[in-house]
Formats: sequence, structure tokens, C-alpha cells
Amino acid sequence: MITIIKPGLLTTVQDLGRFGFQKYGIIVSGVMDQLSHRISNLLAGNEEHEPTLELTLLGPTIEFNENALISICGSDLSPVIDGKPVRLWRSVFVKKGSILRFGPCKIGCRAYLAVAGGFKVPTIMNSKSTYLRAEIGGFNGRALQAGDQLEFGSPSDLSTRIIERLRKRSENQQFVEMEWSVATDLIPIHKNKFTIRVMKGRQFHLFTKESQDKFFHEPFEVTAQSDRMGYRLKGPKLTLKNTAEIISEAVNFGTIQVPSDGNPIVLLADRQTTGGYPKIGQIPTVDLPLIAQAKPGDSIKFTEISHNEAQHLLLKRERKILQLKQGIFLKFRQGD
Repeated sequence: MITIIKPGLLTTVQDLGRFGFQKYGIIVSGVMDQLSHRISNLLAGNEEHEPTLELTLLGPTIEFNENALISICGSDLSPVIDGKPVRLWRSVFVKKGSILRFGPCKIGCRAYLAVAGGFKVPTIMNSKSTYLRAEIGGFNGRALQAGDQLEFGSPSDLSTRIIERLRKRSENQQFVEMEWSVATDLIPIHKNKFTIRVMKGRQFHLFTKESQDKFFHEPFEVTAQSDRMGYRLKGPKLTLKNTAEIISEAVNFGTIQVPSDGNPIVLLADRQTTGGYPKIGQIPTVDLPLIAQAKPGDSIKFTEISHNEAQHLLLKRERKILQLKQGIFLKFRQGD
């Protein structure tokens, strides 16, 4: 179990999302950066769908009320345990009584904290994700607050083997890190300037040639009016050739809509189920972890990619994740 001493800016329990209920108006929600969430779980010996804590910009202060195996992936929020820096993208064994704190956000926007066994919260509509606006899921349907206590689920056999390996090295230390980390080619590079690949949207052809060119060649800035529902961007105004009524249709994570003011909106994890604004682009799945790490003030440039190229890149990344999963299993298989 852990106790939240300080909650940070926005700390919520999230998993991979609440699927199958959009027809009833229930959004998918879930983590913003699925890649960091999945890898964090794997390093803790969990299945990829187990809930993690999503930390935004300013992380929480957490006390461990029992020994735990954790992993922190994603944005670098300067984590320290009992005053000593702890590294990202690796398994970490933490002893009872330790205090995990986060400092300045060095790069990116969101970090993910996984614990062996996951967090023990109710499953609502097949998910443990927090849907803040509806106040369902996660921990009491809300962001974490000071004094909240979260219990752990039962650790897997793999988690137990990782814990035993690290415990032997802990001696008088309050925490001990795994000596190896995730391969660098699997870790997203988070910068203040993002180049995001985009496929043309269903209404791309309705925009003027000038707007189409600007979309792919000029930078946009993430504004302060951005949240988990969508990033509002500021930059060159995008206009239609002719005013047109568009029937509302399904939208997805990464759909880029353009309302009447000409400023694009990138729809994210807490997006609505349908949208009626023209869609100029769609960010492919492989680049969603990158856009999820952008924060207000960051610059974004879009570059065109085909559907086939996007699929190829996603399959390539999934093979790397599978190799990581298999590698962790082999390193800690029974009897080794």
C-alpha cells in the first residue's frame, strides 16, 4: 500500500481505456501515453493492462507502507527516493517507509508509476481508468488527494522473482535499481519541439490549398487551454474552401479537428465520442505517445505519412515491445 502525502498537479489511476461503451456516450479515457504505461507495467512484472498512476508535470509525494517493486517511465519529473535520484525505464525495489518525491519537469509532460500487482481499485465497465468529468473509475472517480491510500494487487510470479533478485542486492539501501534498462531505441525522445507524423483526414480535401500547405509546413503551439480531452493549438489559421455542414461522426485518439476559428484541436484520451468539425488529419498510433508528452508552450510541426507507412512503423514498435517482454521473462525465468 502507498499513502499520498502530496498529490501533485494531476495524479490519476489509469489503464489502457474503457472500450465498448462509446455508443452509450461513455468515453474511452485511459492513459495518454500508452507506450510508457505498457513498458512501466512490464518492468514491474505486470500485464500491460494493469492500472498505473499517471503523473502530470508536477508529480506527487508518496510514502511506501510496504516493500514494493516499481517502475517509472515517460517524462523525467526528477524522481528521488529518500533524497537519492532514481532512474527511469527500469525495475526498482523500494523498501517499506521510503518516500518517493518528484521535482522539476526536465522533459516531456507525463510519467507513469507502476507497482507489482497493480493498484487495487474497482473495475467499472471493464476498466479501472479514471473518467474525471463523470467521476467514475480509478480512485473514487477523481484525482488523488493528500491522505489517499492505494492498495496493491497480488504480484505475479514474475514480479516475485524480480523482487527476490533485487532484494538480495538491497542490503542497507532503501531502494535498489535493476542494473539494465530498456533499449534506447524504444524510448521516445521528448523535446520542446515535436515533429508529429499525420495522415490526411477525411475532410482534408475541403481545406484551401494554402491551409493544406500551412498545416504541413508551419509550426503550431500548444496553448494553456489544453487538457486530457484535447490540445488546442495556436498557429496559422486553417480555412475551408467553402462553408460546409458536416454530419457528426466518430473521432479517435489523435484526430485533428478544425473549428470555425481556424485553430486545430488534437483530440486525446478523454475525447468526446463524436465530432462535427472538419478533420484535417489523424495522428497514427505510433506517434500518440509523442503528442501525449507535449505541454503548453511546446511547438509542434506536422509531417505527412501514409497509412501503410504508419502501419509498418507500429508493427516494428510492437515487435520491439514483444522482444522486451520476452527478454524480461527469460532473465527471470524459474530456476535461473
